Amino acid sequence: MGRIAGQRVLTLKQQVLVSFFVSLFYCAFSEQIRYSIPEEMAKGSVVGNLAKDLGLKVQDLPVRKLRVSAEREYFSISSESGDLLVSSRIDREEMCGRKLMCSLDFETVVENPLNIFHITVIVLDINDNAPLFKRTPVDLKISESIQVGTSFPLDPAVDSDVGTNSLQRYYLEPNSFFDLTVKQSPDGNKYPELMLKKSLDREQQSSHHLVLMALDGGQPALNGTAQIRINVVDANDNPPVFSQQVYRISVSENLPPGSSVLHVTATDQDEGVNGEIIFSFQNIEEDMKLLFDLDEKTGEITTKDNLDFEKTNSYTLSIEAKDFGDLATHCKIHIGILDENDCAPEMTVASVFSPVLENSESGTVVAFLKIRDRDSGENGEVICYLQGNIPFQLESSSKNYYKVLTDGALDREQTPEYNITVIATDKGIPPLSTNKTFILHIADVNDNAPVFLQPSYVAYVPENNPSGASISCVSAVDPDLEQNGSLTYSIIWSDLPILPLSSYVSVNGHRGDIFAQRSFDYEQVRTFELILQARDSGSPALSANVSVRVFILDSNDNAPVILYPALGTDSTILFDMVPRSAEPGFLITKVVAVDNDSGHNAWLTYRVLQATDPGLFSLGLRTGEVRTTRTLADKDATRHRLLVSVQDGGQPPLSATVALHLVFADSLHEALPEMMEERTEIPHPQSELQFYLVIALALISVLFLITVTLAIALRLGRSSNSPILRCFSVDFCSKTGPRVPPNYSEGTLPYSYNLCVASQGEKMEYNFLKMTGEMSLPQDFLFNDVSDILNNSSGELQMSSDIVIPSHVSFCNHFFGFCFLLFVQYLN
Repeated sequence: MGRIAGQRVLTLKQQVLVSFFVSLFYCAFSEQIRYSIPEEMAKGSVVGNLAKDLGLKVQDLPVRKLRVSAEREYFSISSESGDLLVSSRIDREEMCGRKLMCSLDFETVVENPLNIFHITVIVLDINDNAPLFKRTPVDLKISESIQVGTSFPLDPAVDSDVGTNSLQRYYLEPNSFFDLTVKQSPDGNKYPELMLKKSLDREQQSSHHLVLMALDGGQPALNGTAQIRINVVDANDNPPVFSQQVYRISVSENLPPGSSVLHVTATDQDEGVNGEIIFSFQNIEEDMKLLFDLDEKTGEITTKDNLDFEKTNSYTLSIEAKDFGDLATHCKIHIGILDENDCAPEMTVASVFSPVLENSESGTVVAFLKIRDRDSGENGEVICYLQGNIPFQLESSSKNYYKVLTDGALDREQTPEYNITVIATDKGIPPLSTNKTFILHIADVNDNAPVFLQPSYVAYVPENNPSGASISCVSAVDPDLEQNGSLTYSIIWSDLPILPLSSYVSVNGHRGDIFAQRSFDYEQVRTFELILQARDSGSPALSANVSVRVFILDSNDNAPVILYPALGTDSTILFDMVPRSAEPGFLITKVVAVDNDSGHNAWLTYRVLQATDPGLFSLGLRTGEVRTTRTLADKDATRHRLLVSVQDGGQPPLSATVALHLVFADSLHEALPEMMEERTEIPHPQSELQFYLVIALALISVLFLITVTLAIALRLGRSSNSPILRCFSVDFCSKTGPRVPPNYSEGTLPYSYNLCVASQGEKMEYNFLKMTGEMSLPQDFLFNDVSDILNNSSGELQMSSDIVIPSHVSFCNHFFGFCFLLFVQYLN
């Protein structure tokens, strides 16, 4: 039910009328909350407890943000109590004019969750306007020939109130000649007429003064008065007569100013000046005087300004036709305004919820719009849609309200903001449209992992780099904002040896620069891999990994190392024996060297620095092979010395030297004098000790041979099938020979020496320098290290590095070979 608040008390009759009107419009407003108040309530007056009627709790009002949404705010809502209060003056006559039902429609918005309620406040009329005669005094000229019973229309009084508070009756001060009658016009308005009840006689009384009073139905009743001055004139007994008492026409609201609306006509049977008629408006509102113009001679009504159906859809004009004898008559003109589609839809953005998170679910409300069209019928029906291909949709919420909802995934990195344009078009012909654009910002969430600028990185670092030198730099990007896009770098894995990673490399956590924490050695670490991680500061944090392969570039920091011939002490001389009959190109020996460096730094060249006979020998520049260049002549010396230099290709180059001692002889007995001569040239401080050692070994060998002979005789006695002598293989377990660098994997020393004991025992044959591969090397009877001789299963002695070939041989063979080697060592 409607609620009535105010300072004035309505009468029982008024309450009945209010109840009638409320019940009449109850169906139309059944979905709205309605209140009824009298007009002219004081500011701050309580209309009703809106929060209670909406089912809201008072303590929830600050959160729910209950507020009024209207073009003109006549009302406000108390945030403490939820009461709907009057916030400005409410004048029913100003708002609704002569309408019987005056109501204010507006919406209230509540948030969390968002909802809209339609409120209707019915404004009740109070008797605050007295009836008013716009023209007073009223001067009338009445001919004395006027017959009794003739009526003289008077201007009605105007009362802005409605219902019982409006004009109800007229009262004429009692007199002898005139009486008062009240008539009703087609539009329902009452107007008074003077009726002559007694014939006038100008000679007896030439004028009359009357008082006309208008009373309304309010409690207490208000009234207005008008003075009527009647002058009695000579006879002009025929008043003008209109062709119609009531004219009804319809015109379009887009009629341009100056257009003709209607041409009224009136006739007067009198002649002369008594028959001339003048037309004029009678008792019309000021706004109608601004819209219409009347030609007083022709009676043509024209427009003075543009008509507006949305303001007023009809007008009622009163026109008087008066002759020069002051006889007048009146007619009514009803002008209906036809609606044209001249009002574009009106759009108001009620709320914009910006920014909205980019991970918001589809269907999230981002804005509220209010749209209306003041036209009527199809001209006022509106169709709304969004412009462009954007991930939003428009949904009708309630009367005149629309929601803008998300309709798809949002991505701030692709589109950080949207210019959303809403277009509203009516169904008129031609249709009118309007649009409204608002900006919606998209808020960032951490939905993008860092991305490195390269899929992998490769860095090159020269060895012997200074500590703290920059190795490389990695860089990643994150399209997110602020903390979500702030990156830190770290090393999470490496294939470096088991040492603290921080002792090798480090990374700048903010810029991605990689630094070496120590100097790298190419010979120890040639390459290693790092896994770096870029991690943002979002919640939860996202990360990405990238591989960095670091290659150490070689520097020429290692001189060549000569593997063969092995470098001994200063007192040790190594000899290579060359047959005297060697042909040109005969391979004498090979200088074998390696370089721990790589590339050009390990590209070795061999050169002869000094030679006793430079023309007799040649040295391979790249192979290190020493060959004869010609046949040995009788005049040539049998002992030669070559000083060989091995140089790498680095910048600057590094080198090593070795001396080769060559003896031309066809047998060991022939070569021994030359070797001994060389030995005498270089006195050995331990020669005497070695002499006694050889004697002791010889005695032990004789005793051992006797023992072996006896053992063989005993064995032959047991087995008659056994051969008398066999060729025994000598097996020696080699210790580590010349030290070979770890990166040298070529078979550099493919030498084979054959040693075999004859089966008859009369002759011992030594076959040296038997090639086991494609490359042949010279014999070498003199060894600096016993471990350079090995015996394989076929009876061949091979010289190699770091190999041990076990063989099952007799103890005799072992001992014989050992004694032979001691002898050779003594010769050295």
